[in-house]
Amino acid sequence: MRFERLSDWLRWQEQHHPSAIELGLGRVRQVASRLDLLAPARAATKVITVAGTNGKGSAVATLAALLRAQGASVGAYTSPHLMDYNERIRVNGEPASDALICNAFAAIDACAQDISLTYFEFGTLAALWIFQQLAVDYWVLEVGLGGRLDAVNIVDADVAIITSIALDHQDWLGDDIAQIGREKAGIARAGKPLVYADAEPQASVLEAAQAAGAQCLLTGRDYTVRTFAGQCELRWGAHTLAFPEPHLPLPSVSAALVALLSLGLAINPVWVQRLGDLRVPGRFQQFTWQGRQWLLDVAHNPAACKYFAERARALDARGRTHAIVAMMADKDQAGALSELAPLVDEWFFANLPGNPRAARAEQLAALVPGSPRTLADVPAALNQALKDSRAGDSIWVLGSFFTVAAALQWLQAQGADVAPAGNN
Repeated sequence: MRFERLSDWLRWQEQHHPSAIELGLGRVRQVASRLDLLAPARAATKVITVAGTNGKGSAVATLAALLRAQGASVGAYTSPHLMDYNERIRVNGEPASDALICNAFAAIDACAQDISLTYFEFGTLAALWIFQQLAVDYWVLEVGLGGRLDAVNIVDADVAIITSIALDHQDWLGDDIAQIGREKAGIARAGKPLVYADAEPQASVLEAAQAAGAQCLLTGRDYTVRTFAGQCELRWGAHTLAFPEPHLPLPSVSAALVALLSLGLAINPVWVQRLGDLRVPGRFQQFTWQGRQWLLDVAHNPAACKYFAERARALDARGRTHAIVAMMADKDQAGALSELAPLVDEWFFANLPGNPRAARAEQLAALVPGSPRTLADVPAALNQALKDSRAGDSIWVLGSFFTVAAALQWLQAQGADVAPAGNN
């Protein structure tokens, strides 16, 4: 084994390949073939692939929770991680151990030989290797970037989900929303369902699904979801499911339900009633500490910030709102901040030291009116927001996984109980 410790493996992978991202399936598929990972070892195993600009993690969490409640074993692969790398590879809800991931990396390294892999490709193959080794019933795979050329797409999905289409990762996917739709629809497979949850569907997705021979299940056309008095009702064909309005995005939750129904699963109605309790860290994460109402979210593009703002408006927030933001330089910073601006009373922009992709706090501050504060890092911004706020105020933390992770680490070190309000 090249390394004994997971941290050493990850450090090496960050420098191993000439570029951090290299879209394309040739190299990773060749290594996967050597590892015999291109199809699950057991015929009974099913693969569910999830793509989309926003809402992917919520769909994966819903799928995994519902499948586990049905008694199935589940492997879930997501990215990026929030706190620990191990979060990316979960088996039956638990992160894979360092030892298991190191064994997977060693097996991949031995088979790769002269083939260079990116950090993400190593992680994807490790997830597939672990799921294969543990013979889980379902592989739930989240696309990292795009769809057609993402490493996850080397495995044929039995059902695919596209949560939404919006502009993001333009450096890799371009500024053409139609082209982005086609790229994400590349996860569709002939004769298999593709659940498309976008309320404003892109024609390019429907065309690509048809060209692939997939069975496209479109929200508002093939299945419907309506809400009333805190309850939801999903209808698809002969199926009707009633459940409490979820904390996670309803389009993602509904798409997950339709995907499972399309596989022929008889979903336990008792467990569906618990969907309202399902949470994912860093997704509209609410708690109370020091008399302030805290709200943490990894929203980092205009579409995600618009959705965040819509949900935030519905909260009973009576004090002032203080927003702490740090984000990547390659994002639409002005577009994202403009969605939040009408709700923010005071801005705190933070640097992310050591992150070469991060925007400088001064750059972000120049995009909003007034006198925003600029801070050295997220902990400094949190300290300042606490000083400038008072009991009853709201403190938001947004902009990226790195931002929310730094905030959670600091808050937990201060003794804050970051469990969502009502779930303590």
